Amino acid sequence: MSPRWKTSADSARTTWYTSRCFSAKQVGELFKAIRKHQNMRTGTTSIIGSVDEELADVLIYLCAIANRLDISLEEALRKKEAVNETRSWI
Repeated sequence: MSPRWKTSADSARTTWYTSRCFSAKQVGELFKAIRKHQNMRTGTTSIIGSVDEELADVLIYLCAIANRLDISLEEALRKKEAVNETRSWI
């Protein structure tokens, strides 16, 4: 399944609730791939992609959400890193 927004009509029909569900599903698939990669038990009926494929899917969804909300991920990341640098991590 490709998580790209196809047309403006398709985008209008895709609710934020639906896009959040797809995002949560992609994160779940990522963790299944990580479990498989770590030789941990996974569902026997699950089709599990590779970690790199699942990371890419999650990134595609994050970019789509940021684009839809007109958020610069680069700027957001730089701001958050600046905040994190001031924090003390135990």
